[in-house]
Amino acid sequence: MEKSIKSNVDAVRGRIGAAALRAGREPGEVTLLAATKNRSAEQVLEAVDAGVTVFGENRVQELLGKMELVGREVDWHFIGHLQRNKVKSVVGVASLIHSVDTIRLAQEIDRRAEQEGKAQAVLLQVNVAGEESKFGIDPADLAGFIDELKGLRHVEVRGLSTIAPFVDDPEVVRRVFSDLRELGRDMDHAKENFTRSELSMGMTGDFEVAVEEGSTMVRVGTAIFDID
Repeated sequence: MEKSIKSNVDAVRGRIGAAALRAGREPGEVTLLAATKNRSAEQVLEAVDAGVTVFGENRVQELLGKMELVGREVDWHFIGHLQRNKVKSVVGVASLIHSVDTIRLAQEIDRRAEQEGKAQAVLLQVNVAGEESKFGIDPADLAGFIDELKGLRHVEVRGLSTIAPFVDDPEVVRRVFSDLRELGRDMDHAKENFTRSELSMGMTGDFEVAVEEGSTMVRVGTAIFDID
């Protein structure tokens, strides 16, 4: 059968479902987020037609442009590194920001959300693997980071996110996902202002292992949009 975005979406959903069942979970516990970096609005529309309802963009201008061009009632998340000077364009636009990793960024989100009269949902990005090239909070600093968020009334922390190292064998990074799951569990028990309702982890090369380890949201681009 010739590959299409729809056939890719169906295949990815099947793989998510199988991974969830292997872990004793329900497939419906995992949200498929289509990562749209370097993808056109036309490709996004094809994914919408294939039943995808949640999309994530890495760049602010791309997010705003695609939202306008797609023009449909779909859920947009911001999944890239967010600079403080771009916060005003994202708050109240993206339903979830996956990449809060500094207190100053959280404070700016809070300030902008207060101006909008809204609460902005966010995930705290944790650098579980300790890669110098990756953004994220050091796992050892996460508890203190959450404590510093207590005074922010317009930031709603929904959980954690991480990006595992890019490797050929996803089993190599299973520990990254299990460690994030355990971090979320520890913080959920210890911190009143934290809920781990979302664990955003897993991409095209490793999302099945991430689902087996508790991911509630996988960010898949290549496996959805590449049809060659």
